[in-house]
Amino acid sequence: MKFSESLKRNHEFRRLYSKGKCAATSLLVIYCRKTGNRINRLGITVTTKLGKAVKRNKVRRRLKEIYRTNEHRLKCGYDIVLVARVRSRYSSYGDLENDFLDSCAKLGILRENGEYQ
Repeated sequence: MKFSESLKRNHEFRRLYSKGKCAATSLLVIYCRKTGNRINRLGITVTTKLGKAVKRNKVRRRLKEIYRTNEHRLKCGYDIVLVARVRSRYSSYGDLENDFLDSCAKLGILRENGEYQ
């Protein structure tokens, strides 16, 4: 991930849940908050309701790849948390990607055409 670091601390996740904006679809929920940094920070949450570790990691890898391939389309300076819902386990990669982009558009973190950093 070229423009991103990862969120790892519990208090950072909690701050995003309480003070950030969110957009929800049937497959995932995205929380975001403007930080003013030059980079984005990404956190991914996958609950044990999705299944055992192999299935949770598969969903986590898909979400990470979706973020990585669309990272250039996002504005910089945000903390972002992706929360996978149970239905994401059974969905295709394309459906996950469409929901991710729709949610980012709702939150206003997608760049306009021609806008660069």
